[in-house]
Amino acid sequence: MSNDNVVEIENLSFSYSSGRQVLSKINLQIPRGRVIGIMGQSGCGKTTLLRMIGGALKPSQGEVRVFGQAISQLDQERIYAMRRRMSMLFQFGALFTDMSSFENVAFQMREHTRLEESMIRDLALMKLHAVGLRGAADLMPSELSGGMARRVALARAIALDPELMMFDEPFAGLDPISLSVIGQLIRKLNDALGATSIIVTHDIQESLKIVDYIYFVADGRVIAEGSAEEVKASLEPYVHQFVWGEADGPVPFHYPAADYVADLLRGKRA
Repeated sequence: MSNDNVVEIENLSFSYSSGRQVLSKINLQIPRGRVIGIMGQSGCGKTTLLRMIGGALKPSQGEVRVFGQAISQLDQERIYAMRRRMSMLFQFGALFTDMSSFENVAFQMREHTRLEESMIRDLALMKLHAVGLRGAADLMPSELSGGMARRVALARAIALDPELMMFDEPFAGLDPISLSVIGQLIRKLNDALGATSIIVTHDIQESLKIVDYIYFVADGRVIAEGSAEEVKASLEPYVHQFVWGEADGPVPFHYPAADYVADLLRGKRA
């Protein structure tokens, strides 16, 4: 593995026990210090790919290497040690509902370190300050707006200064202002921490503003890759339709159905 790559995926395929194939012969690299986007339609295998990187799932074929180690060859103890170097921002934040914003951020420090409580307090407030919510430290998740909850979740994700940050649909359900704020925070925090970030999303326009490189996934395969400008100029029909939000293209508007006229006539005969 190159020292410049935090993650390397080679010839990766994955199928569930039912036989349904989710990923097929995926190859990609995540360079150190970069923000990488993995984009595609819902259900194309993006989140499954994150779960493979985190060691929650094992490949059916191929290999996932993180920090130079093949995930599938690690025992449970070493996987847990590996995850100490990672963080995940889950869809919709996934905050602990019975803990305040402060307690959500402090939780990881209490769980994984032996820091004194006074130090944990200072660090948790610092992380909340970094996302602009130190003043909301005592608020419960139910008292936060959607955008605020996502920012608290981001503060929790950076609580232990991870080397690798993974974001699963971080923009889902946000208003335009919150969406832009979260996007810029991801970029700024990645650069400030010297971290590496993977953003799984189908929100194209905001993602193109902050990522360094993009992999497009469709039907479990990488069908295109490149910089934001290269993706915008892509002539690949699926990518072009996805980037520009066009109704006509490889992704159909209509779910497969019988002939429309035949359906109407069948109803009249009945």
